[in-house]
Amino acid sequence: MTPTPPARELSELPAVRAALARGRAVVLPNPAPLTCVVAATRPDAVNTAKQRPAEQAVALWAHHPGTLDALTERLDLGPDALRLARRLLAEEHLTVLAPVRRPEEAPPWLAPATQDGWTLLFGARWQPLADLLDAFPVLYVSSANRTGHDPAPGPAEALAMFPPDVPVLRSPVPDDGPGGPDGPGGAGRAATTTVRLHPDGRLDLHRHGAQDRAFADPDQYLARLRNDQGGDGRER
Repeated sequence: MTPTPPARELSELPAVRAALARGRAVVLPNPAPLTCVVAATRPDAVNTAKQRPAEQAVALWAHHPGTLDALTERLDLGPDALRLARRLLAEEHLTVLAPVRRPEEAPPWLAPATQDGWTLLFGARWQPLADLLDAFPVLYVSSANRTGHDPAPGPAEALAMFPPDVPVLRSPVPDDGPGGPDGPGGAGRAATTTVRLHPDGRLDLHRHGAQDRAFADPDQYLARLRNDQGGDGRER
């Protein structure tokens, strides 16, 4: 009789850090109302974990000050639009499609997130994960879902969706019951809202998501983004 394999468990920070250092994909949690993400130092690792073509474009995780500074020279945005881009990423924690200056000259670290003259930048940065993220200034990221499935709202759902070679980080905040960070019941979570930022600073809503869903009219949400001069500075 074949023995039953032990139940798979969530991973702790040291194991996830080691996996990232080896170029493997990992699943990381986010605070409500965001879903989990899959991340890696190699774009092909992200795509393979999601069961999609290894060369498919992914988002660059623009979480590190050095990455944001390096992007300043690469994005085809004026000073005001650049300031808006940094706020949308660092404070609003959105995903931003931004125009690239001379995309044919995109450096190797930016090329995997660049397609048709636009680069996809992911901005969410959860403070409990700051030490882990800061150890990897260049990360590629995508929603934590396998092809054909919705993004995993929490670690428990990600654990059931991804294979054993993709570690799923246990939430760094205390579990508070069935609907807590590591338990099931992530109803109401969604992937990040994606906006397109044009060279002149105009904004379009590219994909509905967690941040804009309280607004019945997308134009109202975009107007709020344009008029909010800095937010409250708190982690979201």
